[in-house]
Parts: sequence; C-alpha cells; structure tokens
Amino acid sequence: MPVRIAVAVAAAGRKRDCCDHDGMEIWNNPSCSKCAAARSALDEAGVGYGVRPYLDRPPSAAELTEVLRRLGARPWDVCRTQEPAAVALGMADWARDEAAEPRWIDAMVAAPELIQRPLLLLDDGSALVGRTPEAVAEAVRRSGAAPGGGAAPGRPSPPVNR
Repeated sequence: MPVRIAVAVAAAGRKRDCCDHDGMEIWNNPSCSKCAAARSALDEAGVGYGVRPYLDRPPSAAELTEVLRRLGARPWDVCRTQEPAAVALGMADWARDEAAEPRWIDAMVAAPELIQRPLLLLDDGSALVGRTPEAVAEAVRRSGAAPGGGAAPGRPSPPVNR
C-alpha cells in the first residue's frame, strides 16, 4: 500500500510535495543540520526524492509502524529520548518490549519531534536513518545513482507546485 508521500521527478531533478509514488522520500526537519546535509548529498548525487515535512504533517501510527518495519527497528531505536517532550513523559524509563510498542508509537505520533531524523524511505522498500554520511551514501548506492553524478551542488531545482 503506497504511503501518501512527496513525488520526486528524478529525471528533471525537481521535487513535488503531495502525491503517491514509489520513489525516495526524506522525512525532513528544516532546522536540522543532518537533514540539510542529507538533502545536499542527495542533490549532489542527482537522486530524486520527495520531502515530507513530518513536523507539519506527522505520520499516523500506521505510517510510523510501516517505517519501523522498513527500518527493521523498534520505536525506541528511532526515538529522541532527550527531547523535552520525551523527558517530560519519562520515556527513557519506559519498557522496551513488544507490549510497549504502541505506547511509544502513540507518543511519537503525538510529538513528531521525537522521531529521529532524517529518515530516508527508499524506493526498494527499505529505509535508513540518514544521520551519517555513510548512511546517505548507502541510500545513494541503493538508488542506483553514481555519487557526484547529479546537478551542481548547492543548486537544487525549485519545488514543482501542483
């Protein structure tokens, strides 16, 4: 089942932000330096991707569960437990077992700033946490793009409005 995501028009290097498709998507926080670095690396490699502003458009519990499946992770593996919202909830002390997963997911959906970023949802059905250059390079490799083979660095195409 496709997730409502942003459309990447890879051939033109343009990004759209509101349709279903099977391309790469980055869950983006515009004030996050790791997100900016991942976008820059994807642009430089010429990898088409859609941007999901997940703080403005939080995932549903079903979407987050699907992303966790794609990551092969549990909710606490991608939860920012030092964020003020997590500290206020005492999440660092929450149980980390199968029975506790819905509680973690509900908290992360209610406060999406708790979700680790950037999340890269790849068109091969997998996902990666793109916090390191190595993880982003792996996303580029899996996309089939040649590193450094994209548009001029720092010159991404503007979003396409629908």
